[in-house]
Amino acid sequence: MKIAGDWLTHSGTQALCRLLEDAGHQALFVGGCVRNALMGVTVADIDLATDAVPKIVTDLAEKADFRVVPTGIDHGTVTVIAAGVAHEVTTFRRDVQTDGRHALVAFSKHLEEDAARRDFTMNALYADRTGAVIDPLGGLADLLARRVRFVGAPAARIAEDYLRILRFFRFHAHFGDPAGGMDADGLAACAENSAGLETLSRERIGVEMRKLLAATDPVPAVASMAAAGVLRVVLPGAEPRALGPLVHLEGGRAPRWLRRLAVLGGQDVGDRLRLSRREMTDLGRVRDEIGTLNTPAALGFLLGDALGADAVLARAAVMEQPLPMDWEAELARGAIAEFPLRAADLMSRLQGPALGAALEAARQRWLASNLTLTRAQLLG
Repeated sequence: MKIAGDWLTHSGTQALCRLLEDAGHQALFVGGCVRNALMGVTVADIDLATDAVPKIVTDLAEKADFRVVPTGIDHGTVTVIAAGVAHEVTTFRRDVQTDGRHALVAFSKHLEEDAARRDFTMNALYADRTGAVIDPLGGLADLLARRVRFVGAPAARIAEDYLRILRFFRFHAHFGDPAGGMDADGLAACAENSAGLETLSRERIGVEMRKLLAATDPVPAVASMAAAGVLRVVLPGAEPRALGPLVHLEGGRAPRWLRRLAVLGGQDVGDRLRLSRREMTDLGRVRDEIGTLNTPAALGFLLGDALGADAVLARAAVMEQPLPMDWEAELARGAIAEFPLRAADLMSRLQGPALGAALEAARQRWLASNLTLTRAQLLG
């Protein structure tokens, strides 16, 4: 089997591969670029694996006038920019020591050793510069079956890096077959080792959860996380009951992880997922509107198009209600609406705190009227 794509035939990519090969080294595409090309998914990053050590890669690339950045030199990775395209070039490696978060690696000359240290079989696929796939671990069959399976013993792979628990669910959400279910051995190992997630930085956990919730349909994966006891470790108090209805109500709209997080709930979400201040503010605004009676037009005015849509969809999912009639048009109407009163309209009668209170009371009346009251009606 062969992979194809414009990225594969790019002049800089082909030149870099030939450069390594002409010097007597292997140059193989690996991981996400091979996996995505086989699945018809956009290839965003190009990773190359080679038996050349970083110094040799650097020397060869610089002699060819390619720019080299030592992005992960301790782990054997340099980024080579050839004809404007970045390539992460990593020397074949084998794990010497792991502690659940970090790995001490040694360089290797053997593709099989490099493949054996990867997380999932679908990520242990390689391809040469012609696109011919090299499959040392049987990952191609798993990929074609959309089966996310750990390389070797799942518990051993997880013990090397506990983040692989979350990656297991995230990869299932993005690439797995929902009808086929999750690999039973992998799921059991995730459940048995879920306490190890507490040893990870919350930044790493937050990144994985964002990616998971951004899948087209994360519902089966999140449900499995809950059943395995993983969700309560990551987000204590989270409840996935409304996530399925939300995805259904979205009707194919672009996934927004924050919208999905709003209906999941949980305790100390901002701290546990290391949300930014802006993310926490946006999440709080959406959550606060779930229990209000504000119309879609009012939500458009208060939150804008994007967050307003999040609030409408989240409320319907949590409350198990249908979406309001013409809600998108109403949301858009509210997003461009202007409150008809100004402070100057009331200053002849009121001053100070009384003025602010009266203006806010009028604003609430206007919102409750579905943004229909006129200036004259609000002053009357």
